Amino acid sequence: MGHLLVVESWVGSMSRLLPRAIREGGHEFTFVTRDLHHYLRAAPADGSHPLLAARNIVTADTNGLDALLPHLERLHAVLGFDGVLSSCDYYLPAVARIAERIGLSGPAAEAVEGACRKDLTRRILAAAAVPGPRFAVCTDPAEAAGAAREIGYPLVVKPVDLCAGMLVRQVRDERELDGACRALTDFPVNARGQDRAPVFLLEELLTGPEVSVETVSFHGSTHVVGVTDKSIGGAPAFIETGHMFPAALDPADSAAAADTALAAIKALGLDDVVCHTEIKLTPDGPRVVEVNPRPAGNRITELVRHVTGVDLAAAAVDVALGRTPDLTPRPTGVRSAAIAFLLPDTAGTLTVIEGADEARERPEVVELTLAEPGRAVRPATSNNEYLGHIMTVDTQGSGARATAESLLAQLRPCYEPSQAVTA
Repeated sequence: MGHLLVVESWVGSMSRLLPRAIREGGHEFTFVTRDLHHYLRAAPADGSHPLLAARNIVTADTNGLDALLPHLERLHAVLGFDGVLSSCDYYLPAVARIAERIGLSGPAAEAVEGACRKDLTRRILAAAAVPGPRFAVCTDPAEAAGAAREIGYPLVVKPVDLCAGMLVRQVRDERELDGACRALTDFPVNARGQDRAPVFLLEELLTGPEVSVETVSFHGSTHVVGVTDKSIGGAPAFIETGHMFPAALDPADSAAAADTALAAIKALGLDDVVCHTEIKLTPDGPRVVEVNPRPAGNRITELVRHVTGVDLAAAAVDVALGRTPDLTPRPTGVRSAAIAFLLPDTAGTLTVIEGADEARERPEVVELTLAEPGRAVRPATSNNEYLGHIMTVDTQGSGARATAESLLAQLRPCYEPSQAVTA
């Protein structure tokens, strides 16, 4: 049995999948957080959030690495950790530094930092001739305007250090570019209280289908588990509206996407890590969107598990413990699995989602999770604003995505309109 140190977490599905994988592997964990209430607010009414099942819950300033490292080193001397990990992107570089400090398995800290900062990723991949968009890193709107003229409109403006598509925007002209840059400037601190880098990343707008390549790297070898397709909507934002595994692609396109992901992982120097690498299949070939040095979010890991029997959350636990992960596919009776996300398109208060009972009765549906009435909503601008999801499987072929999208279209959110405030 291993003892994992878990440093912070997302509050979405991975906050449940990772503790499950630890428990099912016969292990236990200590949870370290700067703000336990951040997770208590996301707990079910009965208070049984899986993160709260930790052997120990430790409060520490996880944003202050200089103090955190010696603190955890002392804690390690008492509790004896066998591995360290997190599901939250904002703490992956800290986890790598912790592993190095106390001598645990994990990717090199510089490699993780290069993957987690989108501007560093672009520069590293460009130097290694790994295909990606033309780009520029700018420090003010005037510099961005000049770079945009070089790249050409339309283009994409991104923060270098946010997640879930937050403040990623397609812009068509200098006015929209200025608005996107101002929005980033007005968001100087992320949701975990960390200062953001005051720079703008401008990228050539890539066209074509988007996929992600799910990989596990261990002791110098990277194994491709499969390729997931992605549905993107919400323009000018980039919101993930659904996924299917495996992607319904020509084998040559799947192989090209996988090869590009492998080249990116190698260029970044990532090893002993589960990766989720996003790729655009452009008319000129695959181009890297980003490399995430952690298991995929949005329940993609569950899609993979339904089809292949491979549990990527469990693989992340094994890799963190320095153990060879089990990546052997097993027959599951499922040929494809898909998820579709319900998005709000108006402002108001959710009163009910009609059509849910009918969807639950369908044999293809394996998950249906919906927001509770009373939730205040606004039109979605990122992956953080889903009203729920529906997950389906197909035992015959690649029809899971079409089924999920069809059933999602039958869900009908109803709202009370927002009340205007008058003086």
